[in-house]
Formats: sequence, structure tokens, C-alpha cells
Amino acid sequence: MSLIEVLARMEAVAAGRAQPLATVRHRHLSERPLVFVPLTTAGEAGAPLGALVGTDREKPLLLAVPQPRDRDLRFAFLAELAETVLPYVDGYADTVELEERKETDPETGKKVPVEVELCADAPQVIVPSAAGVEYVRLLGRSMRFRRTAEQEPDTPHPAPPHVPLLGRWFTHFGERARVPGASLLLPMTGLLARHWATGQSNLEDQHLGALLAWIDPPEGEHGATAAERAETARDAAGQLLCPPAGPATDPAFDNKRLAPAMARYDAGLPGAEDEIRDLVESQLRPAWDAVWRGIDLLRALPEGARVADRWKRDRWSYTSHRDRVRAGEPPQPKRDDAITAAQKLSSRETAQAQLDAQEALDDPLVMAARRLAGEALVGEVTGVEMAYSQGKRPMPRPLVTLWTDDRPQLTEGGKLYRPLPDGKSQPAEFVAYTTDGPSGLVVRLTGGMGRGKTPEPGSVPEPGDRVCWTLFEHQPRGGPELPDPEDTPWTHGGPPAADTLPVDLPDPVTAEDFL
Repeated sequence: MSLIEVLARMEAVAAGRAQPLATVRHRHLSERPLVFVPLTTAGEAGAPLGALVGTDREKPLLLAVPQPRDRDLRFAFLAELAETVLPYVDGYADTVELEERKETDPETGKKVPVEVELCADAPQVIVPSAAGVEYVRLLGRSMRFRRTAEQEPDTPHPAPPHVPLLGRWFTHFGERARVPGASLLLPMTGLLARHWATGQSNLEDQHLGALLAWIDPPEGEHGATAAERAETARDAAGQLLCPPAGPATDPAFDNKRLAPAMARYDAGLPGAEDEIRDLVESQLRPAWDAVWRGIDLLRALPEGARVADRWKRDRWSYTSHRDRVRAGEPPQPKRDDAITAAQKLSSRETAQAQLDAQEALDDPLVMAARRLAGEALVGEVTGVEMAYSQGKRPMPRPLVTLWTDDRPQLTEGGKLYRPLPDGKSQPAEFVAYTTDGPSGLVVRLTGGMGRGKTPEPGSVPEPGDRVCWTLFEHQPRGGPELPDPEDTPWTHGGPPAADTLPVDLPDPVTAEDFL
């Protein structure tokens, strides 16, 4: 936790309402997101109890399972969910634009430009909390290997045709959610907590109602009081007024309301199924309304300048998975091989470094946290001395003297980067502190001035300019290339065996089946 966030949390307690952690919105918000609020059966995370899903905040689709122990009813729930979600996901698949990319020519081995399709937009699924993201992954894992009656006529409990396809898409969304900065699948609590600091812990921020109570409390009420009421207030029957839809249910609801209603359903009493649907909706509707309320708060923030670049990577991800599905490729494997796992880890580390840099460059409040940590500085240029590199072709290497109140963690020869208006960065290196003390320092520009002997106009700051320098790269690159899976070294298990379990067979139960 940065010092800025600590201070913001202290101010939130004093002021009685959440304090901003950002001046812009750092995640993409679709014009038409699909909100998915799931609910599970107590004691069995893989057994869905119900859900509210849709793109219309006034008319969500209610799905309910009157008896979660009935496998046919559970499959009917998943089939209805697939019939709702898949048209939304497929709705972005055919509107494309052409992008030029460089690919390796198999004959010459050289990089050649080719035109490929990129979907103009992509779907976005929003769930109430981080537990909802894990539940989407769990549903995807449980569905993508299911066998249908068309595939195996004799299979017990065949799945409806669209269920395995929904499982593949949910798995893709769940995997993409693990990439820092990705926005195909987002938890509303994570979105709000990124942009506001409350006076409670990160764990308490996972309750969407309590989080919103801090961000937008009732007039004249302290955020802590409003949050406590959202978490604990109950009606005369002992039921929560603001069920979190976690996606777990409240024990008091299970014991006093749901269990008797299911007993009446099992007994075949008329009206029992409608009663269960009404009960499920009563637990889901507060979370549904809270998600849309959070969307309204986030849309009031201007979008960060580099958010569109990250969303474009999401569009590439969506387009690539669309192509794999249409090509008839098998579903994602149960476990990644060593090379694939290493590639995922490397790409996520790179994405995290890029996200940290881009958020700081987009947002002065985030940059302030980096300055307090000694990872950036803002200073006024007090002098510029022209100098040149030594060699056959001397290049300009101006010495820029700065005065700053920041305390950057600099060492001799350390790299610095200055953000430029065109989105690029100008490299420099630290030379020394001046005799005026640690507030004065000298840096040497090492690039970004053109290729001539004279720097291009505007490429060198002038005395009186107030400039920002960072100690971190603005466009971090990934690590070294990894070998192909068939070249996996023996230290990492060697190449995947040819007789391994086919990926399309039913998936055995593992510890990941439980949240």
C-alpha cells in the first residue's frame, strides 16, 4: 500500500466518506456491459442457485434452480445462461477492422507485413466482487469438457449443445481477468477500490454495499455508519437488507427461507417453484442495483489516455479466441504445460509493469505516489549546457540541471525517462548532485533529440520549464523468448508426452472445483 493510499484512508475516516485515489478512470467501461450476478448453493460451490444477467438494468433475466441437487435442473440453468450470454458474446465477432501485423514467413523465416482481422469491439462482463470472477472460472471449468448427446449418445446426463461453448468463453474470460489491466471480465469491488480509498480494510471492501456506502453515503451520514448498516442491518424476520450475493448466500436466508421453500418444492406443492424464484431474486436484486450504481460512478470519471491501448489488447485476445473456436480447436487444457505456464507468467509480469507505468503517466495523483516512493521526480530546469558524446560521430548529449523538492532514489549512471507529448519517452542518465545540495541535480540526455548534430527544436527542455522524470521505463518489455513446448528441457518435465490424457475428456474433480 502506497503512502498516498494510507493518507487517503486516514482522510476517509476523518471526513466520513471515501477519498479519490485517481483523477481518471483506469479501466475500460463498455457502452453495453453484461452484468452477471450469480448465487451458489451453500456447501456446494459448483451447484448454481440462481443468477441475474443482462445488459438492461431495468429488465434483468432471472435464472433460478428450485432444487440444486437435481442435475437436470442444473443443466437447464446452464443452458438458459448460455442462450443469454452467447448471443451477447457473438454479437461482437463479425464487426471487424483490418490491422497490419508482422508475421514470420515459413519459407524465408523473415518478418513480413500481413493484414489480419481485429474485432472493432469486444464483450465485457461485470460481476459484483472478486469471488464472482472466480465463480465464472469455476463455471467455465465445469462446462467446457461436458459431453453432449450429439458427441456421445450414450453419455449419462448429456449437456445441452451450447453449454460446452459457454464454458470455453467463461474460461477465456477468467484467464484474461488474471492479466493486469485487462477488462473483459471485471469485479465491481475491484474497480471501485482502485479509484477510491475507504476507511475500512481491503477485505471489507469486497462487500459491494459497504464499499458504495463509503463512496456515496447518505446525506449527513458517516461512511462507517452507512457501511455497517449495509453489512449487518436485518429486517424483522432476521433477513439481511443488503444481501451481498457473494456468490454465497446468507445462512439465515438458507435456514429460515430457502430450505422450507425447497421442502415444499420437493413435496410437489403448487406455487413452490415461484416462491423459490422470488426468494432468489430478493437476494440478487440489491447486488444487481449496486453494480449499476457503481457503473454510474465510474462513468463520471474521464477515461485515462492509455486505457484504449489496453482495451485494444483485450480486443486482440477476444479475436484470437473467436478464431480458435471457429477453427474447431479443442477446449483449453486442464493444466498448462511448462512452457505455456511460463509464457503466461512472463506476459502477466510485463502487463503489470506496463499498467503501473501507464497509470502513473495518465494520472498526476498516481504519479504523486511514485514520487513519494522515490520512483519519479518533478523539477524546474535551471540550466542547460550543450555537450557531445565522444567518438567518430559526436552526438548531442546536453547536461540539464534541475531543482526539485522530491527525493528520488538515484545512483550515478541511473536511467531516467521524460514523458513527451507524443506518448514517447526521452531517455537520460543521472550524472551528479550539484553543490546546492540534494535538491539540485544534473542529468544527461541520451536520446530523443533526432539524428543530427543539433537537437531538434523542442527536444531539449529550456530553463524555467517544469518537467517530470521517472526512474521506471514507460514501455517495459518482456523477458527472453521461451522455447516451443516440444523443446521443453528435461528440468521442466521435458516435452509433453504423446499419450497424455486427451483434453476433451471429462475433467476429474480437483481442489480447484471448490471456491
